[in-house]
Amino acid sequence: MVNAMRGALAVVLLGMVAIAGSPNQSDARGEFLQRLSAAAIERTHHTVRYDAAYVKIPYPGGDVPAGTGVCTDEVIRSYRALGVDLQKEVHEDIARNLSAYPHRWKWFLSGPDSNIDHRRVPNLMVFFSRKGETLRITNRAEDYAPGELVAWDLGGGVTHIGIVVDRKAPMSGRYSIVHNIGQGPKMEDVLFDWKIIGHYRYFGPQAGGAGSHY
Repeated sequence: MVNAMRGALAVVLLGMVAIAGSPNQSDARGEFLQRLSAAAIERTHHTVRYDAAYVKIPYPGGDVPAGTGVCTDEVIRSYRALGVDLQKEVHEDIARNLSAYPHRWKWFLSGPDSNIDHRRVPNLMVFFSRKGETLRITNRAEDYAPGELVAWDLGGGVTHIGIVVDRKAPMSGRYSIVHNIGQGPKMEDVLFDWKIIGHYRYFGPQAGGAGSHY
């Protein structure tokens, strides 16, 4: 009996040592979000002409010309700075799960296209909800934190996406958004300027499956 208790105690102690010695996942995720915020802010130092033209690009790791792009390209380039290739990740998920994406009803397409799929806001919304964390949509600024992604409906079927960053607007006290809505990548206090239709976190392909937080 005594030997059995000693054995059980040893197992518990070994488990505690293993937990203490392993990286803290929440710390790692928090660091990732801060790095993504910093990468998005860095994008505001680039001159980008808004251009939504279809462009054939290499795969994987392809990008439209550095001096051009749309809102999705700022998200893509910010993640690329952290070693995450959304072109590859989105393309592979669409190829395996085409019916989960709005290809047929929205663009009348019969298959994936690695040149453009990751550059479309509705596709990114589906991807982030499948592979990241879907967060609550509220009208409370404090519910939106640096490194999170927000998608909007601009009206008339036009969608938009940006990244929350850790720079607060002096007038409102809200975290700013880095986005490109026509004048290149800007950091602005626009969180509630349009109807929010998506709110996500995505930590890259090694982070595991999707989740929802309400």
